[in-house]
Amino acid sequence: MGHYRDDGIVLRTQDLGEADHIVTILTRRTGRIRAVGKGVRRTKSRFGARLEPFTHVDLQLHTGRSLDYVTQAETVRAYGEPLAADYPRYTSGTAMLETAERFTPVEKEPALRQFLLLVGGLRALGEGVHDPRLVLDAFLLRSLAVAGYAPALAECALCGAADLAAGGGGGAGGGGGGAGGGSRAFAIAAGGLTCRSCRPPGAATPSVHTIALMSALLRGDWAHADAAERRHQVECSGLVAAYLQWHLEHTIRSLQHVEHA
Repeated sequence: MGHYRDDGIVLRTQDLGEADHIVTILTRRTGRIRAVGKGVRRTKSRFGARLEPFTHVDLQLHTGRSLDYVTQAETVRAYGEPLAADYPRYTSGTAMLETAERFTPVEKEPALRQFLLLVGGLRALGEGVHDPRLVLDAFLLRSLAVAGYAPALAECALCGAADLAAGGGGGAGGGGGGAGGGSRAFAIAAGGLTCRSCRPPGAATPSVHTIALMSALLRGDWAHADAAERRHQVECSGLVAAYLQWHLEHTIRSLQHVEHA
């Protein structure tokens, strides 16, 4: 038994008894934890409102046998406030929280990079500068990269053949959609782009501009991402969502409610 201090983002809550909550938090140093907030559902609770999803909190905790206990909570930043009245931003943020929990399956295993990605993603959503779905897709791609699942976007994921992002010289659809009559494709199970020789059955053939958008989101090139056409943003989101859920081996339920602003 002991006390410790950490700060983190509240991912979700669930009721416990008549007045308590079990709070799931992704913390800076400890990783994902579950802790009991005693009496937080009472109107006179000392810190009930501080233990709500999207809130960045500074915590004092007491170690328990199965669950820890929150003994003190101070708000660092309430990211949920600017999202609550904006459906696209709110649903994108909810998908971020759910994804962050899925990428930290082991409790109390440090996950600093995932924590920092989540803070950055929620801050970007709150600022409202970029399309919320683009912010979400950037977060998902970078979370995949942190976990070791970054999609191959310039070379064949199977044989390493280079320069596939350029598409091999144009294609159908007025935007490189076919890219050389199927010279490159995006295969989720293979790990990204594949060349003509390695292309598996059922692989998608996205626009070269869609692949360029995915690359821009992965490296944080917002000038490129913000200028992308809507059809390429939509195609990108579909590929990212499918790729994410295949590698997680789990459906992110929040994604079905997300839409482009």
